[in-house]
Amino acid sequence: MGWYLGDGYIGKPPRTYQLVITADSAYPLLIARCCEAIVAAVPGRVANVNPHPTQNSVRIASCWTRWPDAFPQHGVGRKHERPIVLEDWQQAIVDEHSWAFLRGLIHSDGCRTTNTFKTKLPSGRVAEYSYTRYFFSNISADIRGLFCATCEQLGLRWTKSNARNISISHRRSVALLDEHVGPKA
Repeated sequence: MGWYLGDGYIGKPPRTYQLVITADSAYPLLIARCCEAIVAAVPGRVANVNPHPTQNSVRIASCWTRWPDAFPQHGVGRKHERPIVLEDWQQAIVDEHSWAFLRGLIHSDGCRTTNTFKTKLPSGRVAEYSYTRYFFSNISADIRGLFCATCEQLGLRWTKSNARNISISHRRSVALLDEHVGPKA
């Protein structure tokens, strides 16, 4: 679900539907995990990985006639231009598998980074500090809302950095994300 909301869409080739998730080819482990998630969600489905001819990305695709039932958020146009609301049965799955949902969102539209800054102390000495933080960025207010609600459910402290970015830098929250999500690999 997280990968679909981040970098996925449902296309309509002849006679079926196709779930397509675009991923950066620099992260082969994430590509493999995305394929595993598709196969786990719908046993018997195959996830095909096709390199983009000119960009450093791949298309992870899986055909199935029921993809629109699995993702009723599917619709015409961009996700940030239409409401994205989970059905009750989807919310129950997200509640049960919150870390997996958050992992999919962060690995599609997020990152783990180290913030380093310098500050002048009252003594006159310049000190340098570093801390790890996670970012999640999405244009859709609904998708950001799902991300933040899931963070709150898991006890993660988040802040809104700007109109489309959510930051998690609290030490305990970062430690939990490192344990359950981890950096892109």
